[in-house]
Amino acid sequence: MARTVRFHEIGGPEVMRLEDLEPGEPGPGEARIRVDAIGVNRAEALFRMGVYIEPVKAFPARLGTEAAGVIEAVGPGVTELAVGQAVSVVPAFSQNDYGVYAERAIVPASVLLPRPDGVDAVSGAAVWMPYLTAYGAMVEVGRLRAGDVAVVNAASSSVGLAAIHTANRLGALPIAVTRTGGKRQRLIEEGAAEVIASQEEDVAGRVLALTGGRGAEHVFDAVAGPGVTELARAVAPGGTLFLWGMLSGQPTPYPGFDLGMPALNMRTYTVHEITRDPERLRRGAAFVAAGLRTGAFRPVVDRVFPLEEIVAAHRHMESNTHVGKIVVTVDH
Repeated sequence: MARTVRFHEIGGPEVMRLEDLEPGEPGPGEARIRVDAIGVNRAEALFRMGVYIEPVKAFPARLGTEAAGVIEAVGPGVTELAVGQAVSVVPAFSQNDYGVYAERAIVPASVLLPRPDGVDAVSGAAVWMPYLTAYGAMVEVGRLRAGDVAVVNAASSSVGLAAIHTANRLGALPIAVTRTGGKRQRLIEEGAAEVIASQEEDVAGRVLALTGGRGAEHVFDAVAGPGVTELARAVAPGGTLFLWGMLSGQPTPYPGFDLGMPALNMRTYTVHEITRDPERLRRGAAFVAAGLRTGAFRPVVDRVFPLEEIVAAHRHMESNTHVGKIVVTVDH
C-alpha cells in the first residue's frame, strides 16, 4: 500500500486526505516511481479549489504534477527508462488522469526526465516546472534576445525567479515586479536589475522611466485579472504581454484602443506547450540541464514539508509569503 493524497470535494487545503491505496502496476507506456520529493505548484491548489483551467471530473481526485524519485517498474513498450533510474516528473498530464502526491505513483513514461548528476531529489522536484515554463515563454515562443527588457510579475515565485535567471543567461535585462518592497533585496540578490513594488509604485511609469520611455519588449504576468491594463502600458511597441498564470482569479480584460495601443500583442501561455511537445521538451531539458551544469540555474527552495504535512504546505503557499519553491518530501 502507498500513502496517497486525495480530496473528495472542492475546497481549501483541509479537504486533502492521506489514504492508503494500492499503487498498481504500470500499463503500456507508463512507469511506477517511488516518490522521494514533490514540487508543490499553484496549479494544484487551483485544481483543488475548482478554479483551474480544467475542472475536476470525478471524486475522489488526486493531485500533483511534479516530483522526483526512482523508477520501480516500467510497463510494456517502455524501453528508454530502466528500473532503479533516478528521474524527475515534469508537468505534462491532467490531474484527472495521474497524480504524484503519494509514496508511489504511476505516470506516463514520456513525462520522466533522467536526473542530472549532482541533482538530489529535493532539487529534482523543484527545478523543472519553473525553468521549463520560463524557457518556453522566453526562448521558444518569445525569442527573448540580448539587450531586451523583460518585466516579470509575481517575481518571487519559483517561476518568477527562474525567469530572472533565464533572462540574465540570455543577456536580457530582468525587471522584477512584486507586491511590496519586503522582497526587494532578495530579488536583487537573485539577479533582478530593478525591483518595482506594485502596491507602492506606478509599475508602468517606472518601467517607462527605466527604459527611456520605450517600454519592455516582454512582460511576463502570472497574476492576470484587471492588473493587465496597467502592465500593458509598460509594453514597448511590437512587444508582447504574456499571461502565464491566473493568480488573481478575476476576469482579465484585453487592453486595446482605449490605451492608444492598437498594436498590443497579448498571449496566454502554459508550460504544457513545452512538456507535451517531445521536440520542445528535448530542447528545453537540454537548456535547463546546461544552466544547471554551469551554475546559471539553481532551484530556489523556500521550505520543505513532510508528506504528512501536505495541508500545511498548501497553506504556506496560499499565504504568498514564500520566495521560490515549496517541496514536500516522502520518508520511506
